[in-house]
Amino acid sequence: MNKTTDKMTNYRWVICSLLFFATTINYLDRQVLSLTWKDFIAPEFYWTNDDYGNITSLFSIFYAISMLFAGKFVDWMDTKKGFLWAIGVWSLGAIIHAFCGIATSGIVAGEWLVGFEGAREALAAVQNVGRVASVSVVLFIFARLILAIGEAGNFPAAIKATAEYFPKKDRAFSTSIFNAGATIGALAAPVTIPVLAKHFGWEMAFIVIGALGFVWMGFWVFMYDKPEKHPRVNAAELAYIQSDKEDVQTDTESAKEEKKISFAQAFRFKQTWAFAVGKFMTDGVWWFFLFWAPAYLSSVYGIKSSDTAGQLAIFVLYLITLLSIIGGWLPTYFVEKKGMNPYAGRMKAMLIFAFFPLLALLAQPFGHISYWIPVVIIGIAGAAHQAWSANIFSTIGDMFPKKAIATITGIGGMAGGVGSYLINKGSGKLFDFTQLNWSTVSGQPLLEKFPELQTTETTEALLRSQNVSSVEELLKTLAASGETVVDGISSGYMIIFSICAVSYLIGWIIMKILVPKYKPITL
Repeated sequence: MNKTTDKMTNYRWVICSLLFFATTINYLDRQVLSLTWKDFIAPEFYWTNDDYGNITSLFSIFYAISMLFAGKFVDWMDTKKGFLWAIGVWSLGAIIHAFCGIATSGIVAGEWLVGFEGAREALAAVQNVGRVASVSVVLFIFARLILAIGEAGNFPAAIKATAEYFPKKDRAFSTSIFNAGATIGALAAPVTIPVLAKHFGWEMAFIVIGALGFVWMGFWVFMYDKPEKHPRVNAAELAYIQSDKEDVQTDTESAKEEKKISFAQAFRFKQTWAFAVGKFMTDGVWWFFLFWAPAYLSSVYGIKSSDTAGQLAIFVLYLITLLSIIGGWLPTYFVEKKGMNPYAGRMKAMLIFAFFPLLALLAQPFGHISYWIPVVIIGIAGAAHQAWSANIFSTIGDMFPKKAIATITGIGGMAGGVGSYLINKGSGKLFDFTQLNWSTVSGQPLLEKFPELQTTETTEALLRSQNVSSVEELLKTLAASGETVVDGISSGYMIIFSICAVSYLIGWIIMKILVPKYKPITL
């Protein structure tokens, strides 16, 4: 295409669409485990809430550490190669999950040369269920490690690509569009993953979804290049992309010689700490909803992810989060209509979004009326998070030059991963604790009725005698037999919902204290 064409091309939106699909695949791969563990995987491997909490929390810490280096890796490899490496690794990690059952069968039962069904049969015959659980958890943790290393590269690469293809005034909107891929992935997940797991086995869900990343890589190889080099970006569009005066590089040779920002240098700036605190306080909320919402519906309301009601509930929950598109429009309104600078407009928008998660305080108290109330509330909180997320990512481009964006994104991602580790690890332990210590059967504390539950060995014997695989199933069996059962896990969810509700306001206040006004960084 002729670069001198007067009419501006719009190829930047093609790049935005590629980022959107990459983020969709990213979140689909994360969702496979959360939608299959409770109803398909846990009965096979005898997992508890704490086991699942360990897997998800360690995924978060792996992701956090990887994010610290992912940004540097993307800056070093540059956007195109960096993104290819990231999605290739995480797609491989997603597929590895499918073979954890066969590996567990080989280690525990000595049956290696079996298929997926053969592994299930071999594990069902094992008496030492504790060893089955512990070995399978370790194997899934390894698979999550590979997944985390690759997935950590998605947002640094996507944010860097956005900074390359969009001027500052459009970055929040374009970020909210590609970030909506998380919502689309979450929408597609409940109507595809449980169906695959139910009809073809949970293993095929990991394989099919994991393979999508390799398809995306083919499109990225042929469709992406720097805007100043791309034949489908004409002079008018390039001028628009580079319309921010401070971002225009008049000396291409000096641009090539620019040094990347170091970690030590990055941590000297309050802007880095503000972004990191904002991510630490809020990322865990989104990941909690992402990882635990299907289990919440199953544990508290008895709605399985493989049921039509469960699939519809999760679908509606994430459909509501599409409201997050407002997150990109609102700061643009403040900048263009109210005359604010981009940072001030974003912070004002983020303050508005920070109030919506307070609704989570009402999810559990009103859940007895209908499970749709917490579904809608969690959906609204999720929309607020995604709107917040689109803007907090864009604050990096407001304050830092392009050469530092991926590195600062990685630092913030690490902080967000640490926050996610804490909430997921804490949730698993809290849910098991409240279920054991706060549950009652016909008015009698569960541990008084079944003192065997106080030790691991006697718990395994009790569960086998009752022909169930978990304490949760035991409570449901007792309820089905006519006992009046109060499951203490509901109180555990109320505690976590309360933490999620206030996290955004706390995060916003700290960010505002650290960076009260717009102050760009010059390196």
